[in-house]
Amino acid sequence: MKFNLSSRALTISPSVTLDITAKANEMKSKGIDVISFGAGEPDFNTPENIQNAGINAIKSGNTRYTATSGIPELKKAICDKLRKENGLEYKPSNIIVSNGAKHSIFNSLFAILNPGDEVIIPVPYWVSYPEFIKLSGGTPIPVETREENDFKFDIKDLENALTSKTKAIILNSPSNPTGATYSLEELKIIANWAVKNNIFVISDEIYEKLVYDGYEHISIASLGDDIKRLTILINGMSKAYAMTGWRIGYAAADEEIVKVMTNIQSHTTSNPCSISQYASVEGLLGDQSIIEEMKSQFIVRRNYMVEKINNIKGLSCRKPVGAFYVMVNISQLKGKEVKGKMINTSLDFANLLLEEAKVAVVPGSAFGADNFIRLSYATSMENIKEGLRRIEQILL
Repeated sequence: MKFNLSSRALTISPSVTLDITAKANEMKSKGIDVISFGAGEPDFNTPENIQNAGINAIKSGNTRYTATSGIPELKKAICDKLRKENGLEYKPSNIIVSNGAKHSIFNSLFAILNPGDEVIIPVPYWVSYPEFIKLSGGTPIPVETREENDFKFDIKDLENALTSKTKAIILNSPSNPTGATYSLEELKIIANWAVKNNIFVISDEIYEKLVYDGYEHISIASLGDDIKRLTILINGMSKAYAMTGWRIGYAAADEEIVKVMTNIQSHTTSNPCSISQYASVEGLLGDQSIIEEMKSQFIVRRNYMVEKINNIKGLSCRKPVGAFYVMVNISQLKGKEVKGKMINTSLDFANLLLEEAKVAVVPGSAFGADNFIRLSYATSMENIKEGLRRIEQILL
């Protein structure tokens, strides 16, 4: 018997990144030495002070339901952080805490979209953006960015994509998968365009603390009251504090939007984990030195990876200034045979590397960019050196 399932849900594509990870893990379970460049999480333990805060929350009995939008202590800590670090004044009523930044993005799209509304997203995009938009009844409008422009929107891109149905854009700075980071001048141009056209900006800033080479993260919401009113700022604890499994993200927005997001969350997941919320208060208010320690290691790894890739035949890349990913251009390999296998797509190349080199990468098709693969340097230098050596051997 064939089931009559949700037509909207059936339009959702499975996560290619999770599929590659699952294949790599299956090979590892069989004792095969697989090196993975797919990880979207820091390879560091959660800092001890945050661990202890979580343990204390358990021992203190803070293990029950909380308010749907988060505990007052955490919402206040988020407001303090946004004021001190981003120059943004928000009240706790402007904040909602969710089950990771991914959940915050979904809630925001579900809160603002009506059927047929269009959301502009950059290509390459994070894998879940188009699927969230479709689940929320909207239409994703992918806009090709250019590698020579460091994969960033410019005003011409936005003007060409604008229609009467445009409701929002998603701005991801620093970006997953490209590491693209927008400058103050670039953000001003986007902000002016959004205000002029009354377009929401969902500003995904989860990688904000992982910027390098003297770059400074700037939140687009800080560029004036008009753009702040239109911005739904997304952030969380996962990347900066090595807390991926704790599942705490948050959004800051106009109170009217936050009320709708809270109603949605109250009927889907209720509150995020109480223990993780108390631990996150310590994360935001406690010792921040772990971030600089991680950044220093990421810089060394990035520099090695970029230099090595640009010396491997058939591959090239630009040096990213944020996050912990490198987009590797494989266009020179497409249409060619490698180790007896034809490379027509990024998935072909990813499968070749997994099968022949025992190296897991994410094909660019997952991000709408089939001329690329994504490598993460959130893994040890030992793994980076060995993994790139294996890739080089395959292409000799």
